[in-house]
Amino acid sequence: GLFLALAGCDSGFGQATARHLDAMGFQVFASVLDPQGPGAQELRRSCSPRLTLLQMDLTKPEDIQRVLQHIQANTNSTGLWGLVNNAGFNDTIADAELSPLGKFRTCMEVNFFGSLELTKGLLPLLRSAGGRIVTVSSPAGDLPFPCLAAYGASKAALSLLMDTFRSELQPWGVKVSLILPGYYKTGSTCDPAFWNLQKQRLVASLPRELLQAYGEDYVEEINRQFIQFMKVAVEDLSAVVNSITDGLLAANPAVRYYPGQGLGLMYFIHRYLPYFVRDLFLKGFFINPKLPRALRREHHNDVKKA
Repeated sequence: GLFLALAGCDSGFGQATARHLDAMGFQVFASVLDPQGPGAQELRRSCSPRLTLLQMDLTKPEDIQRVLQHIQANTNSTGLWGLVNNAGFNDTIADAELSPLGKFRTCMEVNFFGSLELTKGLLPLLRSAGGRIVTVSSPAGDLPFPCLAAYGASKAALSLLMDTFRSELQPWGVKVSLILPGYYKTGSTCDPAFWNLQKQRLVASLPRELLQAYGEDYVEEINRQFIQFMKVAVEDLSAVVNSITDGLLAANPAVRYYPGQGLGLMYFIHRYLPYFVRDLFLKGFFINPKLPRALRREHHNDVKKA
């Protein structure tokens, strides 16, 4: 059977796709962050013995090298038909000014550099098979969602990288597709307790002047709206799994897939309407922060009195 490598199979799209492709009879190498976690256990339970689970943290070059060596050793004669870059990371919902620099770096490390290193490492095998690269990016890499700068910037870099690979790998017969999903329920990203903890850590880490300028209630409100937004996340991942599968197997895969509701409207507004309409729409759709504390009238009145 054809060999496929999938990164980021602990939960969500990666896990569902690994199960789907295994059921179709492919030889799947599925990487997980935690081989003892519930996602990995679920894959062991539900997949055929063909499936190989590999532990990989994309921020650790030694992990990536180990996975590359394993896949090279096992596909040398056949080459590798497909790579699915799905591993993604975000743990910050806040204005760029309130997001620690380290959060930007971690997003870049996982979402951009990790995928870059893995893709580069597997390219000789993909070229020899004339195979496919399918990468899960995000509309947040195309549109400036409020409070998603760290994640969005890393996905913007990832999307551009993959568009470049697409043109450069054309002569080799390697086809490259991007998946830009709407909002789906995946992993810890849908656990309010996780986000409440992140919010507390963020508030605790902020410099005093910044916290005073914006106000703790400002951060609280962003978090509340985000948790509210998560309730509309779609549980059925099949549209995304089908897009990834099409990218791997269609004779002429699409350059970009947009599984999910409402994205067409969002991109239409982004392309054809003025910026202020787009920004209003993104705030209405996603998060519309309250006024920072230093800009509120009652705050000015308090300052005047003092």
